[in-house]
Amino acid sequence: MPRERIYTKAGDDGTTGLFYGGRVPKDSELPTAYGTVDEAQAVLGLARAQAGPGSPVDEVLVPIMRDLYVLMAELATLPENRSKLQPGMSSVTEEMVLRLERTIDDLDEQFEHPTEFVVPGGDVVAAWLDLGRTVVRRAERLALRAAEPPSQVVPYLNRLSDLLWTMARWREGTSLVAKDV
Repeated sequence: MPRERIYTKAGDDGTTGLFYGGRVPKDSELPTAYGTVDEAQAVLGLARAQAGPGSPVDEVLVPIMRDLYVLMAELATLPENRSKLQPGMSSVTEEMVLRLERTIDDLDEQFEHPTEFVVPGGDVVAAWLDLGRTVVRRAERLALRAAEPPSQVVPYLNRLSDLLWTMARWREGTSLVAKDV
């Protein structure tokens, strides 16, 4: 039996299909937002690869990267179809946000916070986490119009950027701070 091809050519007209139906221009707010989340997920994959399988960074990031699939599903759904989404499976829940907060709190206890501005790049993994944080912040800004309240997408992305900052500092310690800023 022949294998199904990866390309459909359906998007050659500049549109993309959405979860639960509908098509929108590829540069509209939904694909722009979930595409940026996809970019963030790829950066987090680089951090995981650099840290190594089974590392503490890997253990923290894998569940988050799975959450990002849920988040992208929600962003890839037209507002009129969001009632079809399943909490925790295709829409972000408050519990998912709280889980990020607990992880931040757990990591916070393991290192001393910098007292000065941080100069990123003291560690390759931390640098990837910092890059991921900036992409998540961009995704958060783009999600403001794409996922209006009561959606938990924006709070999730906001906490995720905080977590990535925390993870980068946890990873590198506080040895790399700008003393002259």
